[in-house]
Amino acid sequence: MVTGARRRALRDGDRQIDTAHLLHSVIETDPGVRAAFDGGPQLAKVLGYLVQRSIGYGLRWQGSVEDSGALPVMREPEVAGWSPSAVTAMENALARAGGRGDRQASGRDLLASLAADRGSRAVEVLIHAGVDVEVLAHRLGEASSRQVS
Repeated sequence: MVTGARRRALRDGDRQIDTAHLLHSVIETDPGVRAAFDGGPQLAKVLGYLVQRSIGYGLRWQGSVEDSGALPVMREPEVAGWSPSAVTAMENALARAGGRGDRQASGRDLLASLAADRGSRAVEVLIHAGVDVEVLAHRLGEASSRQVS
């Protein structure tokens, strides 16, 4: 999944992997993530926005560092090649998995972390595609609760 996000960032001409790159990659690679959406049309719309990113939709993001406020903006990112928001999303996904006793985060953990950061580029894409991020986060929270039992 990280390899796909890195490839997208390079292809799009971005300096860093951001949350939209992570969202695109996790949707493409994890059937459980795709199942979290309200059916095919909603998922198709999200993917449509993500695909358009390299041909215009995301051009306003090029050359800028994504920072939703989850981490303070720094001159040098804490993790080279990653936006502060993407680093936070990955850390939160690992913490979510750890809460279940898992050592590795799932795609659904990452999607839940992405949806929780309301100022991220991933959430901007989701909202533009008509996804109710509150409903999505609730749905992912319920799935996590069932996994713990």
